[in-house]
Amino acid sequence: MFAFRLSVAGETGVIRDPVLAAAFVETVCQCLSVGMRIWFLPARHFFKPEAVLCRPVRKLKPLMNIFLRVNMIQKFTAGFAIMAVIISLRVAAGAPAATNSPFADRLGSGTVLCLSYEKCLAMALSQNHRRPASRFAVAMAEAQHRQALAGYWPQIAGKAGYQRLDEAPDFLFPARQIQTPAGTAVITVPAGVLGPNAVSLPVSTPAQTTAVPAQDVKVMDPDSFVGSVNVTWLLYDGGMRQGLREQTAGLVEMMKQESRRTDLEITDSVKRFYYGAVLAGRLHKIGQDALERMEATLGLTETMYKEGSGTVKKTDWLDNKVMVESLRSMVALLEKNEAMARSALANTMGLSWNSSVQPAEKELPYHPFKGDLDALVADSYQFNPDWNQVEAGIRSAEGAVRAARSGYYPKVALTGELHRWWNHYSAGLATDANKEGWTVGAGVEIPLFSGFLTKNKVAETKARVAQIKEEQILLQEGIGLQIKDAFLGLIAAQKSYQATLDAMNAATESRDLNTRAYENDLVETEKVIRAQLMEALMEAQHDKASYDNLALQSQLDLLVGTAVLEQIGGRPMAGTAASERNN
Repeated sequence: MFAFRLSVAGETGVIRDPVLAAAFVETVCQCLSVGMRIWFLPARHFFKPEAVLCRPVRKLKPLMNIFLRVNMIQKFTAGFAIMAVIISLRVAAGAPAATNSPFADRLGSGTVLCLSYEKCLAMALSQNHRRPASRFAVAMAEAQHRQALAGYWPQIAGKAGYQRLDEAPDFLFPARQIQTPAGTAVITVPAGVLGPNAVSLPVSTPAQTTAVPAQDVKVMDPDSFVGSVNVTWLLYDGGMRQGLREQTAGLVEMMKQESRRTDLEITDSVKRFYYGAVLAGRLHKIGQDALERMEATLGLTETMYKEGSGTVKKTDWLDNKVMVESLRSMVALLEKNEAMARSALANTMGLSWNSSVQPAEKELPYHPFKGDLDALVADSYQFNPDWNQVEAGIRSAEGAVRAARSGYYPKVALTGELHRWWNHYSAGLATDANKEGWTVGAGVEIPLFSGFLTKNKVAETKARVAQIKEEQILLQEGIGLQIKDAFLGLIAAQKSYQATLDAMNAATESRDLNTRAYENDLVETEKVIRAQLMEALMEAQHDKASYDNLALQSQLDLLVGTAVLEQIGGRPMAGTAASERNN
């Protein structure tokens, strides 16, 4: 009689009813389907399987209660192994795409690419739509910085205009009388007029009054053209321009760090999704291999119960049949998850929704981590984009303090103007001297009282600087804790890798021995099925440990901020921090 044993929370149950066993496997498949939806999380969030593990566990509780009410007498770790597979399949959902399978035949005519990790990363850095958005933010900040620098240059403006008056302006010179007083004058008569010699004669003039009438004088023609060039040069502003320059320079640095963070997140997403697609393919293959072995065992069980000695009964064959068909449904889900994993990878690379990327690698690489926690934390304070953003924010806020303080000081400016006036009239005001000329001057603006406006502006900017510095302390501790969490996770993943490797080898050997013994009617059907399932579960758990090692190293590179692969002309300019540390 076939019995399926489950061990949960220290209690062991035996599932002897094939219907209950089938229901259990179906529930596990549903949990796997729920877990695969984790890949829809935004790329900037770290993929943490433990964050969603509680949901399928709650779904399993009703069935577990049924199992635990049965006679529970034996211990078996298959339950733990199945839960490990649930976790591993969740991690596989960190990525998604199309596959060579019946699914692929119905997925339409989308593009399918077979690419290596390096090519996927290069394509993502060139096609992902998040990068242009961050680059435009940098361009805007740089334009604002250049606007602040414009204040150091003289401001030159030209003006030109045409003016038409309704009539020519005039000047009315009023009528007046000119009084000439009486007087005596000596007139010299030249020689030859009154005699041979010149003669001086006194002449007396009476007082006279001369009337001058009013005069209407034209000033200029009604049509005028005017042109001028004005120059203003701010010589001293009390530090206002320097403060604005520091603010905008800090903003430029902040946007550059944000752009760099985008590159880091894209690199992290591509790595996790790429190897998540590899893991999804591995799990699909493990499921297919397990199904083929179970089908072979089912055929052998049918032969033995029909033609054997009677130790194998039809109930054993039926139990085996239930497990085979349940496993077949699970493989279908794994096939779907593999297709979605490859599609998600294509989406991260900036491809269309109907595109799919098949990873060139078929196995998950394993690179032991050899970094030092203190060195990693120290490096993060140099390379982490969040930390550098805060540093730039402090410099920008200090520039705002300087700009606010400039309100206490006077401002000195030099001004000048060159003008030209065109008018057809040449008299009145329209003389050559008045039609062109220039002026030069200097001005001073001294703040006397503004209702304590400047004082409160300075207080506000100082408070902002103090606030950012306090937040920097919180960020410093937060970065350290995040790196420590990832570092400890890597250590645990490496230990798990070796342990699952040993367990997988032992499970493979156990399956081989039990299969040969079953062919000779030396073991029960239950042991053969259990050995085959355990081998598949241990292989899946070992692949999950390999993926955890890769994902945690990628997360650590993202936190430290050193994993940017800049592609210039297709040539990598910098490698990842993990590879440098491993070397």
